[in-house]
Amino acid sequence: MARFILVPGGWHGGWAFDAVSHALSSEGHEVQPLTLSGLGDEPAHGANLERHIDEVVLAVRGRNTQAILVGHSYGGMVITGAADKEPSRIKAIIYADAYVPDDGASVWSLTTSNYRERFIAGALADGLTCAPPGHLDSRCRPHPIATFLQAIKLTGNWRNVRTKALIAAFGWEGSPFTDLYERLRLDPEWDTHRLDCAHDIPRLAPAAFSRILLKYA
Repeated sequence: MARFILVPGGWHGGWAFDAVSHALSSEGHEVQPLTLSGLGDEPAHGANLERHIDEVVLAVRGRNTQAILVGHSYGGMVITGAADKEPSRIKAIIYADAYVPDDGASVWSLTTSNYRERFIAGALADGLTCAPPGHLDSRCRPHPIATFLQAIKLTGNWRNVRTKALIAAFGWEGSPFTDLYERLRLDPEWDTHRLDCAHDIPRLAPAAFSRILLKYA
């Protein structure tokens, strides 16, 4: 039995993985989808990237078994930071159309100008949170803007995790992740997969996504 910790992308909570969680748990695996600070029913006060990373680290340390970390979109920042702090407790890190940062990078620095404009527009109301785009699920919450702006601090220990994989979605325009896919598919330390769907892989391709994840169980 494997242990999966699932980290959602911007504006989303653990509910974003409902279909994937069901598919994994039905195969007998332990699944822990996380809702990070500020993205549930509680206020977002003080939530930044470092705090989100620490929340995932806490989940990793909650059991003695190794975990498979899965991050969608923004969640890639968070799982990288957690794996950097606890590489020996991580069996695999899997990025689903997600950012893969180096030390000092942020979502702001890694994303496209279109997303930067979206962040600015979304933060106009209070300057603290970024409103979810109108096309997203009604359960989405304003995202703490500090998590998009804060630079990540990495030692490089996350690279010691033996299994690293990127799943890229090729069914949408303006993706910040297709170039990343092309680079990593030439790297022998990485597995790469591609899906013909839009960015929201957990919702749009849960069956195909789950089949890929099960390969790493």
